[in-house]
Amino acid sequence: MSAPDDIAIPTDFPVILAGLIGLFALAGLAPWLRAALKRINAEAATGWILALLPLSLWLYFLSLSTGVAAGQPVKEVTPWIPSLDVELSFYVDGLSGLFALLITGIGALILVFAGGYLHGNKDLGRFFSFLLLFMAAMLGLVLADNVITLFVFWELTSITSFLLIGFKHGYPRSRRAAIQALVVTGGGGLALFAGLLLMAQVSGTLEISTMAGTDFAGHALYPAILVLVLLGAFTKSAQVPFHFWLPNAMEAPTPVSAFLHSATMVKAGVYLLARLNPSLGAHEVWQISLISFGAVTFLYGAVMAVRRTDLKQMLAQTTLASLGLLVMLIGIGTEAALKAAMLYLLAHALFKGALFMVAGGLEHATGTREQPNLSGLGRVMPLTFAASLLAALSMAGLPPFFGFIAKEFVYKAALPTDPAGWLIAIALAGSVLLFAAASLAAVRPFIGRDLPTPTPAHENGPSLLVGPWLLAGLGLYAGLMHEEIAGLLIAPALSAVAGTPKAVDLYLFKSVDAALLLSGLTVVLGLTIVLLSGRVRAVIGAALDQLWGPDKGFDSLLDGLVAGSRALVRVMQTGKLSQYLFATFAVLGALLLMPPLLAGAGFAGHGMTPLRLEDAAVIGAMVLGAAGTIILTFARTLLASLLSMGALGLAVALIFLKFGAPDLAFTQLMVETLSVVILGLVLARLPIENVPTRDGPSRIIDAALSLAIGLAFAWLVLAILQRPLDLALSEYFGE
Repeated sequence: MSAPDDIAIPTDFPVILAGLIGLFALAGLAPWLRAALKRINAEAATGWILALLPLSLWLYFLSLSTGVAAGQPVKEVTPWIPSLDVELSFYVDGLSGLFALLITGIGALILVFAGGYLHGNKDLGRFFSFLLLFMAAMLGLVLADNVITLFVFWELTSITSFLLIGFKHGYPRSRRAAIQALVVTGGGGLALFAGLLLMAQVSGTLEISTMAGTDFAGHALYPAILVLVLLGAFTKSAQVPFHFWLPNAMEAPTPVSAFLHSATMVKAGVYLLARLNPSLGAHEVWQISLISFGAVTFLYGAVMAVRRTDLKQMLAQTTLASLGLLVMLIGIGTEAALKAAMLYLLAHALFKGALFMVAGGLEHATGTREQPNLSGLGRVMPLTFAASLLAALSMAGLPPFFGFIAKEFVYKAALPTDPAGWLIAIALAGSVLLFAAASLAAVRPFIGRDLPTPTPAHENGPSLLVGPWLLAGLGLYAGLMHEEIAGLLIAPALSAVAGTPKAVDLYLFKSVDAALLLSGLTVVLGLTIVLLSGRVRAVIGAALDQLWGPDKGFDSLLDGLVAGSRALVRVMQTGKLSQYLFATFAVLGALLLMPPLLAGAGFAGHGMTPLRLEDAAVIGAMVLGAAGTIILTFARTLLASLLSMGALGLAVALIFLKFGAPDLAFTQLMVETLSVVILGLVLARLPIENVPTRDGPSRIIDAALSLAIGLAFAWLVLAILQRPLDLALSEYFGE
């Protein structure tokens, strides 16, 4: 496949492929490295050393960002299965480049954080291995351009996330959460694969970067493609009603949660929708679906974030809300909405990664994650408090943080496209609740009077602080240096999602407009909810906690599946050979008789020789033998049935002899004679009381099945005889 003129294809060395292979190899070496460092009392350095490769990849993608921003995407192609047009093709444009920077940069910080958080854990090496595998899978997913390559990495993220979520496999809740995530996202992945293959069929190419010029919206397969793609994206990014697996995934260690929620798996669905927006986004069904599901998920996650008290659960629900907001913005589809989506994508990755690591640091230092039990920790943990405050201010949408810019443009995206005010109301309600959740989860634990904790509170070490500090600081830096961020990251990403080059103008303050007034109202209402948090939680709990939801439905579905499987096994696997044979021949007879019953036999009889006396004698013997066999199904002596079957075999031997095959006739005669003699001797020595008896209906059914099989094969033989005899194979072997 030839590349467009504006795409640079490296021809010297496949850097991206080498980086992915390096991550996979490092995953295999991680347990060995940890064990080696532990022997010299340097286990704490494991995370720092492992972070060097992701950091190097981050620098590489950062070096590409200038060229990408100038409109020069990079494509790297390595042959994989040329006969099927499947290539290991990787594509770096504004969208995939932004995700690659987040995955490698935050991934490096997570490795450092994990080394401190799980220090001394006997399975730390295994954890590092799983984490690096997950990082490689997610990086390959966002960079893949070939649909087969994308699907392989897509499913790898599901498998590796299963390993990470179930890391504490000794606990039933961890195993349940891991299986739930695998079933939901894996099932969605299969639907996505079907959708991608249909897209490849319609467009005539397996390369995603060349699909955008295809008119999918006008094709007859568009509805099927849309449903399958949305199933894959919605299950991966936990949109209602597939949202339940995401909060349950908090059973994983906090480093997993921080990585999974900020930059990786849960945003894979958002990435897919953004990537395919130029191809599939022209139809109003796409817009309605994304806006509807995204809005419901946004509001549900925001409400549940205020309802929860566990810090990780609160942050997980805010991630759910943020994913819904991103899906809703992509569904709106205007330039303003897509720009807001890219802004919020970056802002969310920075503050959410920092806040999850803060939550892990609080648990590590105090022994609890329950927000009502945490208070006054700012005096004991000032460095953690500072990082948490910076990230919380960005999440709350206050200036001069990058989160404020993102929230302003969310309001600006909703205002002109929503005359009825529904989108504005949804955006305002969700933002108010996220403001309250940020205050409760990231500020409340550090202010107020001191409360006792299971473990005496203490400040964390550098490995637990470097990640929160860097990410929270970058949220402030991006807000202050928004013009540089707009040109380097946001504009290229927006151009990729919109399908045409776009320029982005960012600002902290321009004028007092409706968006700024909505921001002020967000602060006032958010603070009100914080002050009344106890009552608000009680009201939400009374309204929602008793509902039968998808989480319980998942358990019911699995229980029903297991019960149905057991019932099916009891019916199908009875241990009786006679029933297995009956089922086999019944299906065979039905398959053979279906064509003549539906279309008619239609035998013309041409090509058949006149029936002679000796032919009639042989056929008569066979008919009598077959009739005897059917009649003898009602007999009580097995020996009579055996003799009738022998008569059939003798008739077949006569047919072989008549048509010039004496060797086959002799073989058939010997086999039938020996079979009758041997089986007769066996039956003669078989105790009568051990012979199973059958009632009348079962004998009638057996006789009918025998007749059906005979008719089916007779029709098959006659159908074959009506076709011209092809002697090509005989001539080939003769030569």
